Formats: sequence, structure tokens, C-alpha cells
Amino acid sequence: MTTIWIGIYIACEIISNVTAAKPIQLGPIVAPAAIFLYAITFTLLDVLHRELGYARLRTVIWTGFAANALLALYMGFAVSLPAATFYPHSEAFTNVLGSTPRIVVASLLAYLVSSFVDREIYHWVVLHWGARPWLRVVTSNAVSTLVDSALFITIAFVGVFPILELILGQYIVKMAVAVVSLPLVYLARPSVSTSS
Repeated sequence: MTTIWIGIYIACEIISNVTAAKPIQLGPIVAPAAIFLYAITFTLLDVLHRELGYARLRTVIWTGFAANALLALYMGFAVSLPAATFYPHSEAFTNVLGSTPRIVVASLLAYLVSSFVDREIYHWVVLHWGARPWLRVVTSNAVSTLVDSALFITIAFVGVFPILELILGQYIVKMAVAVVSLPLVYLARPSVSTSS
């Protein structure tokens, strides 16, 4: 089952990066279309933490980073290739998949930092509070989603959009999704040791 969880986690990361190109309006909140699926990745990371343990989760995070980096590099390569003369959607293809380098860097950095923050907070809660799985997830997600939103939006959009409004809006939606996705963590099998 662990392999399936890892596959779902990596798939959610990749799908989120592709669908993030479309901004959506949720009442007063503007967010990327990826926000619902991406918010679940933090709970999935906690599921994998519970199944694999603290140390082995590091490999999953680096694998997610490598998958995201490969996606970004290959999308850039695909955009740079000359389109066939009969293909009428080259500009649309570039608009959707040709993320600016600043957004790609923001995405990769925010992913890496927030994923390791999630891992550390979850582990800290296990060691110090011995808390129930739902409390571990809510606590780690509360911190890691804030770090993710703040890093990504600041790096990608500083000087372009109202940063604090975007961070707050995304954080609210991400935490709502995190709470809804809580039952996922109860499907995980606890690892034998939290340190291995």
C-alpha cells in the first residue's frame, strides 16, 4: 500500500504544478486551480510519514522535488521546440506550460522547504505530544502550508500582486482542504519506529 501512497503523492504534486497555471476566484480569494489537490499533498506526506517513518520520508520528499524539477525542465524544453506548421495552438501551449523561471524557482523552493518543515513538525508532535494522528496532521499542516504559501507567493509575485491577501487566501483554502482530507491519515499503517 505504501507504494500506492507514494504514487498518489507524486501524481498530486505533478498535476498541481500543471494546473497551477490557471488562477481561479473563490469569492474574495484568488488562488491557482491546483490549490485543492496541492493542499492534500501535505496530508499525504503525513500519511507517508506514518507509514514509512521520519528517516525514510526524506527520500519521498527528494523524489517529489526531482519529479517537479523534471516537469519544469521538460515543459521548458517542449515550449522551446518549434511547433509543426499545422499546429494552431502554439501560443496557448506556451501560455499554459511556459512558466516563468521566477515561478518555477518559487514553486520548487516552496515545495522543498515546506515539505521538510511538515516532516519536522509532524515528528516533533509525535515525540513531544504523542498526539493522535489528526492532531499531528493539523499541527504540521498549519505550519507547513503557511510556509509554502508565504514562500511561493512572495518569491513569485512580490511587486506584482498584493502579497498578504494572496497568502491569507491561499492559507485559508489549504487549511480547509487539510481538515477535509484528515481521514486519509487513518488509512495509513503506523511504522514500527518513528525514527526509521
